[in-house]
Amino acid sequence: MDKHSRALFSDAILHEALQRFDGCPEEVVALDGFENFIYEIQVEKQPRILRIVHSLHRKPQMIAGEIDWINTLANHGVSVPRALPSTGGRLVEVIPAADGSVFSAVTFEKAPGRPPRREDWTDGLPATLGRMLGRMHALARDYRVPDPDIRRPEIFADLEGFARRYLPAGEETVIRKYDELLAYLHTLPTTPDVYGLIHQDAHGGNFFVQDGKITLFDFDDCLYGWYAYDIAMALFYVLPLHCTQKDWEFGRNFLAEFLSGYRLENSIEPFWLAQIPYFLKLREIDLYIAIHRSLDLNHLDAWCADFMRGRKENIENDAPYFASAQDFVALLP
Repeated sequence: MDKHSRALFSDAILHEALQRFDGCPEEVVALDGFENFIYEIQVEKQPRILRIVHSLHRKPQMIAGEIDWINTLANHGVSVPRALPSTGGRLVEVIPAADGSVFSAVTFEKAPGRPPRREDWTDGLPATLGRMLGRMHALARDYRVPDPDIRRPEIFADLEGFARRYLPAGEETVIRKYDELLAYLHTLPTTPDVYGLIHQDAHGGNFFVQDGKITLFDFDDCLYGWYAYDIAMALFYVLPLHCTQKDWEFGRNFLAEFLSGYRLENSIEPFWLAQIPYFLKLREIDLYIAIHRSLDLNHLDAWCADFMRGRKENIENDAPYFASAQDFVALLP
């Protein structure tokens, strides 16, 4: 989260959001949020998740687009926490900040269950996650946004200029590698059968598990992108941060099970599976840039510090995140 948004946020903003959604001010629990202010609250003795977002991160229209997609998925039986209206009947409440900008507040049902554990990944979870994303991508093919003003961004809107804007001097090679990767991605088809609204962040930190069922949340990053990119993100976050030859078998087994579930709901051609190494590299460089943008490199948490170890050299030397495109095809089930 940028420093300006954090400085503008106050208890008064939180209390106004609670009032608009009829939240009990005595029962508020702050939760972790990287780009947003997240709380568990009580509304009529029912747990809810309150999310407050500054307009520098997401404008109210973009949040309305996210909410429409989430509730569309819920209406079609996908296990996602539905967004709930305020006392005024609005799904998105806009609250002015001191400088004339705004915060947007929304509430969601609380997802049932718990975060996934290591043993879940060897007990059918990849297939369950694959089937969920397959269902979402199948629905995305036919989804039409009800108002063009709330249409979520295209993937390139978030990517173009990202490296040059946030990387410091001395990162020219990384910037060039990023621009070359984007140039390649621009050549890929974007027809509705392969490209549509995707979650973009479907990892174990963004879903709960209960009785073998997944409830997926945090659609803050949803945008129009390739369905195969969504698959790549699921793989990215189950792999070790520094993949070696021994991780191939794990990655292959995960993909085989994931795709067995995915193909129950949606088809995917081998060509798109072969693009996954490029999408993995995209996320690798994106994270590298985001850490430079948002964090103090001298005071990183353990995960970020481990991720950054040797990362600059890996990117500059075109080291595959998991496997090269040629080798990856051989790994495909």
